[in-house]
Amino acid sequence: MEPNASLKDIAKLFLKLGFIGFGGPAAHIAMMQDEVVTKRKWLTEQHFLDVIGVTNLIPGPNSTEMAIHIGREKAGWKGLFVAGICFILPAVIITGILAWLYKRYGQLPDVQPFVYGITPAIIAVILSAVYPLAKKSLKSAQLAVIGIGVLALSMGHVNEIYLMFGAGIVALLFASFPNKNIHGFYPLPLLQMAGAGLSSTNLNLFLVFLKIGAILYGSGYVLFAFLDTELVSTGLLSRQQLIDAIAVGQFTPGPVFSSVTFIGYQINGLSGAVVATIGIFLPSFVFVALLNPLARKMRSSRLFSLFLDAVNVASVAIIISVCLSMGKETVTDWRTAAIAILAIVLTFGYQKINSAFIVLGGAILGYVLTLV
Repeated sequence: MEPNASLKDIAKLFLKLGFIGFGGPAAHIAMMQDEVVTKRKWLTEQHFLDVIGVTNLIPGPNSTEMAIHIGREKAGWKGLFVAGICFILPAVIITGILAWLYKRYGQLPDVQPFVYGITPAIIAVILSAVYPLAKKSLKSAQLAVIGIGVLALSMGHVNEIYLMFGAGIVALLFASFPNKNIHGFYPLPLLQMAGAGLSSTNLNLFLVFLKIGAILYGSGYVLFAFLDTELVSTGLLSRQQLIDAIAVGQFTPGPVFSSVTFIGYQINGLSGAVVATIGIFLPSFVFVALLNPLARKMRSSRLFSLFLDAVNVASVAIIISVCLSMGKETVTDWRTAAIAILAIVLTFGYQKINSAFIVLGGAILGYVLTLV
């Protein structure tokens, strides 16, 4: 029986993860696995994998949706909102402060020396967390073949949603299963929101980000491609502002989607930041609220269990692919290689070390080595 958790414990955990969660969704999920499965035993490894699988099948920021799922599992509807808001809030506050400084002074502070060492350290955090998940997910030779195939295709930049559903379909083709009625999926109702009380600019911002949050699959880079189409091409945002928003998303903790706070502030001040942030994250709360019960229902059905096992393997393969891509882009000299190797030794050799210290140590070491 997985233990329940108090709202206070959930708030403390996800506020902490919101402040230390550098490195994007793969790193965030690795940190959640360490905290929720290894340390607190709130979820089993299998159930955590199942939640990853379900999360990857819906649009929106994956790590934020993982936080919302975990909150719903451990403390019901209140936990759903507390976990999601606490995970998002630190990034939104930090991004909001940077947006104000940027608008006032026209440039961002120089944090590159610290970011230089963070990413190599984060690679180690991801690898140490994905290792037990990979062992748990590889239940058969067929799943191993699916995982290898997904990893290869992901490295070839095939869209992750095709890989997720494709893995599930291939698993069903591998298996000889009886023809049974399928229960458990329910159509998603259309999300209808009223825009009363908003200025025309804010209403437009809200609807743009609501649409993106409701349909976007993929990484933060896909988000920026959407923003280029929706905002830059329409003249609401300059391309330089978008580039600077991308930079903010990379060197602030928490979900990359908090970059929209920065963008909303540039377009229409504090109110623009608020409505943009609410718009981009609101669909995630709705999707998780609707789909959270499916994880256990899918596991109890033989047909859906096969599908979910394959999706879990695909999820792990995609995380490894992200990790390899990060390594190729960031481990480019002896300094970053040294940070990565040291972090790997520490995370695998001393598993009780908190991942926050690994990230902080990487930042400090990166700064020191840039002085050499």
